[in-house]
Amino acid sequence: MKRRTYLRAAGAGTAVGLAGCLGGGDANPNVSLSRPDRENDVSSEDLPYPAWGQQVPDVTLSDPIAGSEVSVRDIDGPHFHTYFFTNCMTVCPVLISALREVQIHSVSEGYADEVSFYPITFDPARDDADAFRAEADQMNVDMDAGNWHFLRPADEAEAKSVVEDQFGVFFQKNEPNDEGNYMFTHLGLVSLVNGDGYVERTYRGNQPDEQTLIDDLTALREA
Repeated sequence: MKRRTYLRAAGAGTAVGLAGCLGGGDANPNVSLSRPDRENDVSSEDLPYPAWGQQVPDVTLSDPIAGSEVSVRDIDGPHFHTYFFTNCMTVCPVLISALREVQIHSVSEGYADEVSFYPITFDPARDDADAFRAEADQMNVDMDAGNWHFLRPADEAEAKSVVEDQFGVFFQKNEPNDEGNYMFTHLGLVSLVNGDGYVERTYRGNQPDEQTLIDDLTALREA
């Protein structure tokens, strides 16, 4: 099945996250973790987003808090991505919270310099450095740990190109209300990526299990 076809099918009629098993393929020299279990023998090539054994897109995004640019494929060491917007009141706080719990574990257990976190917004019109700082404060993200970086496409067109077309994460802007505020329909996804830019695990749905994220990260760090 083509990625774009699956993408539209997966996104249709879903308010926020989409549940299911992920990953795919047989032994792959580019990853350290074994092939994950999955339903219906789905392969990574059948999924709309980069999954087990596949490389993340070769894109560069802004880190507006640091005032720098980040080449996503060149991030060193194990790292996580999720895809969100700061005005979300449903799945996004859960996704950010799950990664924050992993960050807390990394700090408390002394390996904060061995993992990093790169949430990517698809709402660059509202998500700037100030919005990201407010998000960090609200979600108790430890920005002083030095391993958390909010990433931002330059504009709406780049968000569509990068987040949906290249990362394969469906999102759709809803009609604004009378005050001009708007929300998004979108896929809930977290990705665990190794230091060579290959996906080790993907977690799809509204409530990723924090202990699973920590356990998979530990296995990757120890591989």
